[in-house]
Amino acid sequence: MSRKYKFHNKSGLYFVSFAIVYWVDVFTRECYFKVLADSISYCRKAKGMELYAYCFMSNHVHFIFRSSEDKPMELLRDYKKFTANKIIETIENNSKESRKEWLLSMFIKAGKERSNVTKYQFWQHNNHPIELWSTDVIKRYINYIHNNPVKAGFVVNPTDWKYSSARNFQGDHSVLEIDDAGFIG
Repeated sequence: MSRKYKFHNKSGLYFVSFAIVYWVDVFTRECYFKVLADSISYCRKAKGMELYAYCFMSNHVHFIFRSSEDKPMELLRDYKKFTANKIIETIENNSKESRKEWLLSMFIKAGKERSNVTKYQFWQHNNHPIELWSTDVIKRYINYIHNNPVKAGFVVNPTDWKYSSARNFQGDHSVLEIDDAGFIG
């Protein structure tokens, strides 16, 4: 049975969650978070991504998004592929990365476990897309996303986590712009 999750409604609004292989804590440095944020900005401008909520954690990412081009699977695939390559390149070139050899060895190990990977496996393959069909469900997932850093014990208030749209909901768009669908409030 395929572990691949599907985007059945191509124009639907989706919650997705995806993690680093072995749940490795990669996002511990500003330069790695920047790759995620810059890539989202690019996808919003050039690939038709509508982003309504997000949270970047140390080893996984949450989004609520829609593809205005009705290509959510392709959009997410391209985002993950680009960010994987760019973050690995950033790790390789980061002279201050004390965990460089260990991180790269973990991605090589994960790559060897997959017949379709040539060298590094960065992201786990599953995305867990869940179509959001009502305002109540959307708000529940937004709360889940925003409370993720609180539940992990990183912050006391959701707006204290720099890489979360909880800050956008308070008017702070300094990290990343998000879309306003009118149901966000």
